[in-house]
Amino acid sequence: MTYNVIIIGGGSAGLMAAVSASQHGAKVLLVEKGNKLGRKLGISGGGRCNVTNAKELDELIKHIPGNGRFLHSALATFSNRDIMAFFEDLGIRLKEEDNGRMFPITDKAKTVVDALITKVRSQGVEIRLQCPVDKVLYKDGLVQGIKLRSGEVIKSHNVIIAVGGKSVPQTGSEGDGYVWAEQAGHTITDLYPTEVALTSNEPFIQNKELQGLSLRNISLSVWNPKNKKVIEHQGDMIFTHFGISGPTALRCSQFVVKSIKQYKTKTVALTLDLFPDKTADQVSQETLILLKDEAKKAVKNALKGYIPDRLIPRFLLKAGIEEDLTFDHIPKLQLTELTKLIKSFPISIDGTLSIKEAFVTGGGVNLKEINPKTMESKLMPGLFFCGEVMDIHGYTGGYNITAAFTTGYTAGKNASTVSETSY
Repeated sequence: MTYNVIIIGGGSAGLMAAVSASQHGAKVLLVEKGNKLGRKLGISGGGRCNVTNAKELDELIKHIPGNGRFLHSALATFSNRDIMAFFEDLGIRLKEEDNGRMFPITDKAKTVVDALITKVRSQGVEIRLQCPVDKVLYKDGLVQGIKLRSGEVIKSHNVIIAVGGKSVPQTGSEGDGYVWAEQAGHTITDLYPTEVALTSNEPFIQNKELQGLSLRNISLSVWNPKNKKVIEHQGDMIFTHFGISGPTALRCSQFVVKSIKQYKTKTVALTLDLFPDKTADQVSQETLILLKDEAKKAVKNALKGYIPDRLIPRFLLKAGIEEDLTFDHIPKLQLTELTKLIKSFPISIDGTLSIKEAFVTGGGVNLKEINPKTMESKLMPGLFFCGEVMDIHGYTGGYNITAAFTTGYTAGKNASTVSETSY
């Protein structure tokens, strides 16, 4: 059996590639090594499936710090607005939540996955599950098809690799695509975890002093060894038994990884700002007024309600202030130090959890070797890439799925229009 297009991988990018290729008239085969399609899509957005983000395109691309500019052409072909319209046309009503995140009104990822699979099937795409691929076949600088681990050879001059990266391997993303890309002559940039929790050897972390403490609307800043701020993110976070997690920590993770590698250092400094919307002077004034008004109370009690209770002993210890001192007995220098800590509490970070525990893989197939307008390999005609297997990564919040859908649609469209030569 010969197909116009073979797609390897039945995740977000692969499913959208199948929709697009079949829409454009191709005879399509979708092979998936697992026993179900859309597994990572099914757990995205906390199981609610954040299908895209409603931000304007320029702003959306800024939220894909891992080579988001590469997506300009793909987004011109199939934008976040097109993604919304696509799902609305499938009968899935969407709602916008904070920061532009778009969810199905059912709040169930299954709604999205089922509709997408139904669409793929309705367009005549042949789907083969539990069908692991051994290799992509190349001959004389052209794609010839694929060979399955069973030994079966399936012919096609157009193969789309949509197998994801190495993150969340329980969904089937185990890095298979990198080998097939390298066999076609492609280079793979360094792989590393992104959108992943941070680890710390700080004693107060290791003794679980703050484990489970959630903080809302704070900011975290990453600093390089030259004391220059690398990035700052505002939002929520949580202290864990191994370090820190939550949206802001995840967004800082790639910058932590890159700083450790660039400067060959074992740790990176982060600072926590409890009041990012207030200036240092405002916080200093508020703290002084609060302590003066409660001058007869021990400082540990006077600060309650202003600083999270579990942080108070840690802040006072760091500032060198005894917990039972009253305002009149606090040395001025230590008081100044306390107000500084409220705006800039240091946390030493020594790395992240592993790439398997990350939401997203950093690195991948080198984008210099891929045509951004078509997603076709510049080195092997008929070979296409889409989704996380490429060196593209964004923050959580609908950005990675947007990248998967737009590159998948673009790859499917262009793979279907490449003329078949006879075998």
